[in-house]
Amino acid sequence: MTTTTLAVLVPLLPFLGAVAGLLLGRTAPGFVRPLAVLPTLTSLVLAALVAVRQGGGAAVDSATELTPTGSVPIELALHIDGFAALVAVLVGLVASCVQIYSTGYLRDDSRYPSYAALVSLFTAAMFLVVYSGDLIVLLVGWEVMGICSYFLVGHYWETPEARAASLKAFLVTKLGDVPFLIGLFALATDAGSFRITRILGTVATGGLDHPTLIALLLLAGVAGKSAQFPLHTWLPDAMAGPTPVSALIHAATMVAAGVYFIARLLPVFEASQAAMVVLAVMAAVTMTGSALAALAQDDIKRVLAYSTIGQLGYMTGALAVGDRGAAVFHLLSHGAFKALLFLAAGVIIHAAGTNSLAAMSRMRNLRDRVPDAYWTMTVALLALAAIPPFSGFFSKEAVLGVAEHVVTGHTEHAPAAAGWIVLVAGLVTAVITAAYAMRLWLLAFRGRGIEAPDHGRQPLTMTVVLWVLAIPSLALGGFTFRLLPDWFYGRDLSPTLTTSVLGTGVALVGGIVTYAAWRHTTALTARVPLGAVAAHPEADAAQVEAEAIATHEPAYGDIAYAPDPADPGRLLLGPLHRHAAAGFHLDAAYTALFVRPVQAGASLVRFLDREVVETYVRGAGALPRWLGAAVRRAQTGNVQTYVSALLAGTVVLAVAVVLAATGA
Repeated sequence: MTTTTLAVLVPLLPFLGAVAGLLLGRTAPGFVRPLAVLPTLTSLVLAALVAVRQGGGAAVDSATELTPTGSVPIELALHIDGFAALVAVLVGLVASCVQIYSTGYLRDDSRYPSYAALVSLFTAAMFLVVYSGDLIVLLVGWEVMGICSYFLVGHYWETPEARAASLKAFLVTKLGDVPFLIGLFALATDAGSFRITRILGTVATGGLDHPTLIALLLLAGVAGKSAQFPLHTWLPDAMAGPTPVSALIHAATMVAAGVYFIARLLPVFEASQAAMVVLAVMAAVTMTGSALAALAQDDIKRVLAYSTIGQLGYMTGALAVGDRGAAVFHLLSHGAFKALLFLAAGVIIHAAGTNSLAAMSRMRNLRDRVPDAYWTMTVALLALAAIPPFSGFFSKEAVLGVAEHVVTGHTEHAPAAAGWIVLVAGLVTAVITAAYAMRLWLLAFRGRGIEAPDHGRQPLTMTVVLWVLAIPSLALGGFTFRLLPDWFYGRDLSPTLTTSVLGTGVALVGGIVTYAAWRHTTALTARVPLGAVAAHPEADAAQVEAEAIATHEPAYGDIAYAPDPADPGRLLLGPLHRHAAAGFHLDAAYTALFVRPVQAGASLVRFLDREVVETYVRGAGALPRWLGAAVRRAQTGNVQTYVSALLAGTVVLAVAVVLAATGA
């Protein structure tokens, strides 16, 4: 079987599994789980075979015209280089783990068949994006992921949070997709083709007429899909969906698509120095702002969501300094440890028995109750904090290293300003990342919250997956930069001394300071048991309850639970904590700038329609209605009345004729 045939089967099998799962979900529910797991596992194996055959060498290209257009052709094309081969393996691995994990996590969910089918369709769409060599075919996968995310985020549609989150995710990403589509057509017009290879050839010869405009339009779509500032606000709210969906969206699909797209077409962006600086600024604001927001969140899934936004900022930062190898390297390692973080969080939530107990301030004694999640999440958090020798260290240092090369003038692929922006923001973010990783670990596993009821051991399918993902989270970094340089076009991804010392040093500082702050706050609040407001003798009950309501802290029964007084994030952020917890009020700003004006416009249109248009329509119909009423009154059905009226009319006509004749 040829490499091209294998590559075609990779997205096709999950798609067929999704179709079969939807058709058989009600009539043959016993086939749903095999149809969810087996096609995805098979695609993983095939993607690995494609990667081995590709071997990091020359790209595998194949194309056939999809449909005649009369102008710019649309082709069903494959373009599999080293990046595509490795990213496809990541997608298959994470999707397989998510499907296996979901069989336990959603074992009692009545809507599991539709959920599993949508996850398979989601996976097929991402495979299509990864392997596609034509931008229109890539766009199909891009948009299918968008609609799948809408349905999966809104899986618990009975809750208003899930409905609002799914709608917000769809609308915000579509807001970026409109300029993205315009940019694709502008790019194809300049290049004369949607084929990626021909577009890159046009860029190499200086054939793009509007590189800055095209790059900025494409960046809008990337910002929406990969949750970059200012279109990142949908991702934290998307945590209302099932936790396995969060793992899939954050680790291997959806948000990875935007970064991967820029990596594919990086020469297009490098053709505009302005676009590279804009990309660098977007990355810097994204990574630092999201890290601060993560340090202030109480919900464990929202911490991880903001963490994803920040790590995507590292990837776009690497692209802003002209190195797609470092960006894809971090995409791969991040995909492994972020999937592990979300699935471990799912084990914690499953142990508590409900999504509503995901608040870290209410967690207690979880280390002994979920040992698999404890140890594997510890590995993933160390990788997130970029502590050697975990995978995140190598990939993050690759990003900081290329930024240093730009600053010192060792490369001319990007302006020096972009290098400085990415390097400084990356080091600042490294401090905060280690801080919120340490805070999450302390509050989740050593917290003093409320003892949740024990719901028993988790299914084996959930815990085994954690250990599978722990392997690449621990070893992927060193394996990749040492053994897979050919997949990254020979790029040396080994850590440099300067950024390794700086990056590791600031990460250790962030973790140590957070631990010291936790010990300090724990000592101060040791006499105050965490729990009900009534259990805080030294606290103003009304103030604590008002704060709980203001920060959307849920209440259980008649008892309002207060935030953890030993939370180091409050001490570290100080007065900034309230603003960071609210995402720096960006949603409120969007509401004031866009939502309320649109609602006001809609109210005005409704008023004009009801009071003006309907009034005119009613007025236009009033006269015929009155005439009809008058004529209807004349139709009495009485023959004598009709004869009398006829005689009266005859007399009137006769008189009129006589008068007319006399006058004549």
